[in-house]
Amino acid sequence: MKIQERTGAGAGRSAAPAQPSVGDRLPTPPRERKPALAALAVLLILVGALGATMLVLQAGDRIEVVKVTQTIPAGGSVNKSNSTPVMVAKDDSIHYVEWTQLEQLKKQKLKAVNAIPAGAVVVGEMFGDEAGVAAGKATVGLSLKAGQYPTGIKQGDTVAAYRVGSASGSGNSNSSDSSASASSNAVIVDNARVTNDPGSKGGGDELVSSTNLAVTLTVDSDKAADLAQAASNGEVALVLVSGNSGN
Repeated sequence: MKIQERTGAGAGRSAAPAQPSVGDRLPTPPRERKPALAALAVLLILVGALGATMLVLQAGDRIEVVKVTQTIPAGGSVNKSNSTPVMVAKDDSIHYVEWTQLEQLKKQKLKAVNAIPAGAVVVGEMFGDEAGVAAGKATVGLSLKAGQYPTGIKQGDTVAAYRVGSASGSGNSNSSDSSASASSNAVIVDNARVTNDPGSKGGGDELVSSTNLAVTLTVDSDKAADLAQAASNGEVALVLVSGNSGN
């Protein structure tokens, strides 16, 4: 009887699953909260949104400025024939010349300090009272009579200067000098740039007399003396050559 009771008691214990005590469970780690990281994330979101808003506002704040359409040589001026208006984003750190300021620039007779290439957007630093001359270049002023320059010559044109016989000589010696000059017609400068616009008014391009026209050329320095000497004798004629911005 005792053996059977032990067997029954053991069978009862094996049938019931063992339940772990409450003290045997592993503790659950508490969730660590990081308010500093959350605040940083919110701050980054706000900064990004503000930056995007500023870009949109800046893109919408645009002004109409001057863009050069033809190359302007050193000493040249900008006008409506060699420029066009374009829209750009306003930036106070860049001294754009606004399209509405074009007439004011012309009245002040400001000249290009250096050559301005076609396609450049104009800024105030490009102009001054006196134009600079690039290294190896010189400017020569000419007083030409009708027939010594092509009709329609304008600022920025490329011309060649030829030595021609003077028609103002008198007497045998002058006639012989004139004949010698005529017989030795030659190119003085094969590539000169018209620095000013003889067709404009109020820009130093006025007629010297009823028949003479003042023209300023930018040439290589080693050609300046020959051109000036020939010009003083009235023995220069200009011819338009290829490479003009308007062609």
